[in-house]
Amino acid sequence: MSDPKNVSLSRRQIVGGAGLGLAAVAAAVPAAAQGSAAPAPRSLEDPRTKYPQPPYNKQSQPWPGLASKMDPVPDHGEKSYRGSGRLAGRKAMITGGDSGMGRAAAIAFAREGADVAINYLPEEEPDARDVIALIKAEGRIGLAIPGDLRDEAFCQRLVADAVNGLGGLDIVVSNAGRQQAHASILDISTEQFDWTMKTNIYAPFWIIKAALPHLQPGSCIIATTSEQAYDPTPDLYDYAQTKAATMNFVKSLAKQLGPKGIRVNGVAPGPIWTPLQVSGGASQDKLQTFGMMTPLGRAGQPAELGGIYVQLAMTDASYANGQIYGAAGGSGQP
Repeated sequence: MSDPKNVSLSRRQIVGGAGLGLAAVAAAVPAAAQGSAAPAPRSLEDPRTKYPQPPYNKQSQPWPGLASKMDPVPDHGEKSYRGSGRLAGRKAMITGGDSGMGRAAAIAFAREGADVAINYLPEEEPDARDVIALIKAEGRIGLAIPGDLRDEAFCQRLVADAVNGLGGLDIVVSNAGRQQAHASILDISTEQFDWTMKTNIYAPFWIIKAALPHLQPGSCIIATTSEQAYDPTPDLYDYAQTKAATMNFVKSLAKQLGPKGIRVNGVAPGPIWTPLQVSGGASQDKLQTFGMMTPLGRAGQPAELGGIYVQLAMTDASYANGQIYGAAGGSGQP
């Protein structure tokens, strides 16, 4: 018969032994993990000095302008954006995808695993080629669909070509916009006013109507609005109203499409360094000090918004609907 003294263990011995076991396991974890490469640490960056600060050089381009000819050339995340498969298998169409926030979104989407179609004006072909090359470098489908969004028939064809070329569609980014600065309402012709309205208000209406039959529950629509929707400047009379309308259609359409499982959200940039500014969107005096009045003291770069479009497109953001996400360097709303 066994000696009870050898069989029974004190509570202190049990706890002590368990502690030794846990310590051994804890010590083994780092050793086992030594074979896997840990992400390289990223140093902190001061947002005030991360990008070029004003004064910026005077410069002008004919509408619609090319990012590749700007000084400094905008950063769209070409070298900095790192993906992690958060949009694997998704199918996205982006208007104005050659430059600005559209280009930043296209690069980010592709690096997150999505196939991407971009729309742009034929005059923007050089910038668009660069974007398509970046998308394809990620092993994704990159589809270029040039054309003028003021044409309803083209908007319908744009959606059809995107669906056919990508094999479906579940992310629609309505980003393209026209912006021209005028000191007075008297300087805006009916033709110019109509151009802005057709590009910024009619085109999203036509595109969303054409896209809806293809969007399944879980799909999303993301619109680019602006801080101008909340705090308009006097020289952007027509542009500011279109961005207020964009903000409003996001909130309205979110209520209409939410019950169908389709989310609608918007991004409201502040002063961002894009071809809009150098092709008539800002006066030369305003261009030189662009973004200086923000708390960060500079204009933003498109790359600083790419992650916002990704976040709104991800399934993780499934409860974000009818929201406007701002990025204005500390000024403006929301």
